[in-house]
Amino acid sequence: MAIEIEKRKAEHIDICLTKNVQAKKVTAGFEDIRFIHRALPEINQQDIKLSTTFLGKTLNAPLIVGAMTGGTEKATQINASIAEAVEELHLGMGLGSQRAAIEYPKLENTYSIARKKAPTAFLIANIGGVQLVNGYGLKEIKKAVEMIDADAVAIHLNALQEAVQPNGQTTFKGILAKIAQVASGLDTPVIVKETGAGISAEDAEALEAAGVKAIDVGGTGGTSFSAVEYYRSTNGKALDEAFWDWGIPTAASLIEVVNTVKIPVIASGGVRNGLDIAKSLALNARLASVSYPALSASVNGAKETKNLLSCLIDELRNVMFLVGAGNLQALTKVPLVIGGKTAEWLNTRGFNTTNYAKRGAN
Repeated sequence: MAIEIEKRKAEHIDICLTKNVQAKKVTAGFEDIRFIHRALPEINQQDIKLSTTFLGKTLNAPLIVGAMTGGTEKATQINASIAEAVEELHLGMGLGSQRAAIEYPKLENTYSIARKKAPTAFLIANIGGVQLVNGYGLKEIKKAVEMIDADAVAIHLNALQEAVQPNGQTTFKGILAKIAQVASGLDTPVIVKETGAGISAEDAEALEAAGVKAIDVGGTGGTSFSAVEYYRSTNGKALDEAFWDWGIPTAASLIEVVNTVKIPVIASGGVRNGLDIAKSLALNARLASVSYPALSASVNGAKETKNLLSCLIDELRNVMFLVGAGNLQALTKVPLVIGGKTAEWLNTRGFNTTNYAKRGAN
């Protein structure tokens, strides 16, 4: 079984790096969000402040590398590269699902390498939500936290992936109650994250009531795990392809969630550049998370990963300069124009998009 898990984890990495597993006919929706350019920004670019505090941890910029991998030897190098980069830049990262190492301790190093390479960075442990209704409890969650000396733990929701992959686990009944038990019984902050299909206002409200400390929307528009499973199938399954673009686009999911809950929200899913990050933060995300770009960089080492993340931060700073926002709080007050399919989605769902254009008016 250990060999089977390692094989699956390695396949996920190889497919993401060699196949086109990005959304086909939907986007994350960031193109529908437009800033108002300020010809008179009235700030100095070098004075812009990017540091932030998230769940008690200070980061030099509101950026983390999203959960990706572990459980296979190739993941060791990837996690080491990312960890070195986020340590140097004082950012954060999430690890892939740690179920593999909990059940097969010989795989622990593929995850724990992150804390060895990043002794002070913000690290997020990771366990699948479906495992909570299939036997996992506080004991396993604590083991995942201890494995990487985590600052927070993410419970990931991947109903879509489980539904389309061979022998997927689709027993999700009772998962919310299990999440509530973990949130109340664990000292470490609990984040709940989607893995590419987005989180709705209704689910966000339920998660906040369950006691989670943050939500990562993990919206549609980036890597599709239905697409990943399509390529893992012998000849590609029609079911996987049919659900390739399933879910709530990231921008729409983010706006739904931040307007529904008071806990911090992370924007992920198709975040590809500093402009996407700036739009996410302007929409009141507390952090933005990138995965696929970091995976592509990490296979070439820590230096290239650091260069990528530094470039994203520079792009974010440029956007803030061009809209006259000297800090992250100011960025949440600049006017935005929301149009296209994102506006259609939100208006249909009862969220007012016109108020964003009136922000910052004197």
